Amino acid sequence: MARLPLIDPETTSGDIRASFDRMPVKLNIFRMMAHAEANMIPAMRLGNSILHKQKLSAVNRELLILQAAQLEGGAYEWRQHVPIALGVGCTQAQIDAVERGDYDAAALNESERALLKFGREVVENVRVPEATFAAARAHFSDQEIVESIVALGFYMMMARLTEATETDLDPAAGMKVYDGGKK
Repeated sequence: MARLPLIDPETTSGDIRASFDRMPVKLNIFRMMAHAEANMIPAMRLGNSILHKQKLSAVNRELLILQAAQLEGGAYEWRQHVPIALGVGCTQAQIDAVERGDYDAAALNESERALLKFGREVVENVRVPEATFAAARAHFSDQEIVESIVALGFYMMMARLTEATETDLDPAAGMKVYDGGKK
Protein backbone atom coordinates (compact mmCIF):
# COMPACT_ATOMS: atom_id res chain seq x y z
CA MET A 1 0.00 0.00 0.00
CA ALA A 2 1.30 3.43 -0.93
CA ARG A 3 2.76 5.54 1.85
CA LEU A 4 0.80 8.57 0.64
CA PRO A 5 -2.79 8.54 -0.60
CA LEU A 6 -3.21 8.59 -4.35
CA ILE A 7 -4.89 11.73 -5.67
CA ASP A 8 -8.37 11.05 -7.02
CA PRO A 9 -8.42 12.58 -10.53
CA GLU A 10 -12.08 13.53 -10.00
CA THR A 11 -11.10 15.88 -7.15
CA THR A 12 -8.55 17.84 -9.18
CA SER A 13 -9.17 21.01 -11.13
CA GLY A 14 -7.61 23.28 -13.72
CA ASP A 15 -4.61 22.08 -15.72
CA ILE A 16 -4.14 18.98 -13.59
CA ARG A 17 -7.75 17.91 -14.17
CA ALA A 18 -7.37 18.58 -17.89
CA SER A 19 -4.21 16.46 -17.90
CA PHE A 20 -5.99 13.59 -16.15
CA ASP A 21 -8.94 13.91 -18.53
CA ARG A 22 -6.60 13.39 -21.51
CA MET A 23 -5.00 10.26 -20.05
CA PRO A 24 -6.19 6.97 -21.52
CA VAL A 25 -5.26 5.29 -18.21
CA LYS A 26 -4.92 7.19 -14.93
CA LEU A 27 -1.90 5.34 -13.64
CA ASN A 28 -0.95 5.45 -9.98
CA ILE A 29 2.36 7.10 -10.80
CA PHE A 30 0.46 10.13 -12.12
CA ARG A 31 -1.94 10.06 -9.19
CA MET A 32 1.09 10.16 -6.86
CA MET A 33 2.83 12.87 -8.89
CA ALA A 34 -0.30 15.03 -8.59
CA HIS A 35 0.69 15.78 -4.97
CA ALA A 36 3.38 18.03 -6.48
CA GLU A 37 0.86 20.31 -8.17
CA ALA A 38 3.41 22.85 -9.44
CA ASN A 39 5.59 20.10 -10.89
CA MET A 40 3.11 17.65 -12.36
CA ILE A 41 2.37 19.39 -15.67
CA PRO A 42 6.02 20.27 -16.44
CA ALA A 43 7.06 16.71 -15.52
CA MET A 44 4.36 15.23 -17.74
CA ARG A 45 5.48 17.44 -20.63
CA LEU A 46 9.10 16.41 -20.14
CA GLY A 47 8.13 12.74 -19.97
CA ASN A 48 6.03 13.07 -23.11
CA SER A 49 8.84 14.83 -24.97
CA ILE A 50 11.22 12.03 -24.00
CA LEU A 51 8.81 9.40 -25.29
CA HIS A 52 7.72 11.13 -28.48
CA LYS A 53 10.03 13.93 -29.58
CA GLN A 54 13.62 12.91 -29.03
CA LYS A 55 15.92 12.10 -31.93
CA LEU A 56 17.14 9.07 -29.97
CA SER A 57 15.46 5.99 -31.40
CA ALA A 58 12.53 4.44 -29.56
CA VAL A 59 14.45 1.19 -29.07
CA ASN A 60 17.47 2.98 -27.59
CA ARG A 61 15.24 5.14 -25.40
CA GLU A 62 13.37 2.15 -24.01
CA LEU A 63 16.61 0.25 -23.35
CA LEU A 64 17.80 3.25 -21.31
CA ILE A 65 14.49 3.56 -19.46
CA LEU A 66 14.61 -0.12 -18.56
CA GLN A 67 18.24 0.28 -17.54
CA ALA A 68 17.37 3.14 -15.20
CA ALA A 69 14.54 1.07 -13.73
CA GLN A 70 16.79 -1.96 -13.29
CA LEU A 71 19.65 -0.02 -11.71
CA GLU A 72 17.37 2.05 -9.47
CA GLY A 73 15.11 -0.84 -8.42
CA GLY A 74 12.16 0.87 -10.12
CA ALA A 75 9.64 -1.97 -10.23
CA TYR A 76 6.84 0.38 -11.34
CA GLU A 77 8.75 1.73 -14.33
CA TRP A 78 9.97 -1.76 -15.27
CA ARG A 79 6.42 -3.12 -15.32
CA GLN A 80 5.10 -0.25 -17.43
CA HIS A 81 8.00 -0.06 -19.89
CA VAL A 82 8.64 -3.72 -20.78
CA PRO A 83 5.47 -3.83 -22.93
CA ILE A 84 6.34 -0.44 -24.44
CA ALA A 85 9.86 -1.65 -25.22
CA LEU A 86 8.44 -4.72 -26.96
CA GLY A 87 5.89 -2.54 -28.74
CA VAL A 88 8.53 -0.23 -30.24
CA GLY A 89 10.77 -3.05 -31.41
CA CYS A 90 12.99 -4.22 -28.56
CA THR A 91 13.41 -7.98 -28.35
CA GLN A 92 12.84 -10.03 -25.24
CA ALA A 93 16.52 -11.03 -25.41
CA GLN A 94 17.53 -7.35 -25.25
CA ILE A 95 15.22 -6.77 -22.29
CA ASP A 96 16.60 -9.84 -20.54
CA ALA A 97 20.16 -8.57 -21.11
CA VAL A 98 19.27 -5.23 -19.52
CA GLU A 99 17.58 -6.99 -16.62
CA ARG A 100 20.77 -9.02 -16.02
CA GLY A 101 22.98 -5.96 -16.51
CA ASP A 102 24.76 -7.88 -19.28
CA TYR A 103 25.70 -5.08 -21.65
CA ASP A 104 27.95 -7.38 -23.71
CA ALA A 105 25.08 -9.78 -24.54
CA ALA A 106 24.84 -11.05 -28.11
CA ALA A 107 21.27 -9.66 -28.30
CA LEU A 108 22.69 -6.12 -28.21
CA ASN A 109 24.42 -4.55 -31.16
CA GLU A 110 27.61 -2.49 -30.83
CA SER A 111 25.83 0.85 -30.50
CA GLU A 112 23.40 -0.50 -27.88
CA ARG A 113 26.31 -1.91 -25.88
CA ALA A 114 28.07 1.46 -25.97
CA LEU A 115 24.87 3.27 -25.01
CA LEU A 116 24.10 0.99 -22.07
CA LYS A 117 27.66 1.15 -20.76
CA PHE A 118 27.41 4.94 -21.01
CA GLY A 119 24.03 4.83 -19.26
CA ARG A 120 25.35 2.71 -16.41
CA GLU A 121 28.09 5.27 -15.76
CA VAL A 122 25.58 8.14 -15.80
CA VAL A 123 23.31 6.38 -13.30
CA GLU A 124 25.90 4.84 -11.00
CA ASN A 125 28.80 7.29 -11.11
CA VAL A 126 27.45 10.50 -12.68
CA ARG A 127 30.80 11.19 -14.35
CA VAL A 128 31.50 9.10 -17.42
CA PRO A 129 35.06 7.89 -18.11
CA GLU A 130 36.53 9.25 -21.34
CA ALA A 131 36.71 5.84 -23.07
CA THR A 132 33.05 5.09 -22.31
CA PHE A 133 32.00 8.55 -23.48
CA ALA A 134 34.02 8.21 -26.68
CA ALA A 135 32.50 4.79 -27.40
CA ALA A 136 28.98 6.22 -27.10
CA ARG A 137 29.91 9.28 -29.14
CA ALA A 138 31.15 7.04 -31.95
CA HIS A 139 27.53 5.92 -32.46
CA PHE A 140 25.38 8.82 -31.26
CA SER A 141 25.13 12.52 -32.05
CA ASP A 142 25.65 15.22 -29.46
CA GLN A 143 21.87 15.62 -29.33
CA GLU A 144 21.33 11.90 -28.71
CA ILE A 145 23.96 11.86 -25.96
CA VAL A 146 22.24 14.69 -24.10
CA GLU A 147 18.79 13.18 -24.73
CA SER A 148 20.08 9.91 -23.23
CA ILE A 149 21.17 11.72 -20.07
CA VAL A 150 17.81 13.52 -19.84
CA ALA A 151 15.88 10.25 -20.29
CA LEU A 152 17.98 8.49 -17.66
CA GLY A 153 17.60 11.35 -15.20
CA PHE A 154 13.84 11.56 -15.67
CA TYR A 155 13.30 7.85 -15.13
CA MET A 156 15.67 7.85 -12.15
CA MET A 157 13.41 10.55 -10.67
CA MET A 158 10.28 8.54 -11.42
CA ALA A 159 11.79 5.41 -9.85
CA ARG A 160 12.62 7.41 -6.74
CA LEU A 161 9.06 8.77 -6.62
CA THR A 162 7.43 5.36 -6.90
CA GLU A 163 9.88 3.51 -4.67
CA ALA A 164 10.09 6.10 -1.87
CA THR A 165 6.30 6.37 -1.71
CA GLU A 166 5.79 2.65 -2.34
CA THR A 167 3.31 3.51 -5.09
CA ASP A 168 1.08 0.53 -5.78
CA LEU A 169 1.88 -1.23 -9.04
CA ASP A 170 -0.74 -0.92 -11.75
CA PRO A 171 -1.24 -3.60 -14.36
CA ALA A 172 1.00 -2.83 -17.34
CA ALA A 173 -0.81 -0.33 -19.58
CA GLY A 174 1.82 -0.67 -22.30
CA MET A 175 1.17 0.84 -25.67
CA LYS A 176 -2.21 2.28 -24.63
CA VAL A 177 -0.46 4.89 -22.49
CA TYR A 178 2.41 5.30 -24.95
CA ASP A 179 0.09 5.84 -27.92
CA GLY A 180 -2.11 8.16 -25.84
CA GLY A 181 0.85 10.53 -25.43
CA LYS A 182 1.20 10.97 -29.20
CA LYS A 183 -1.92 13.13 -29.38
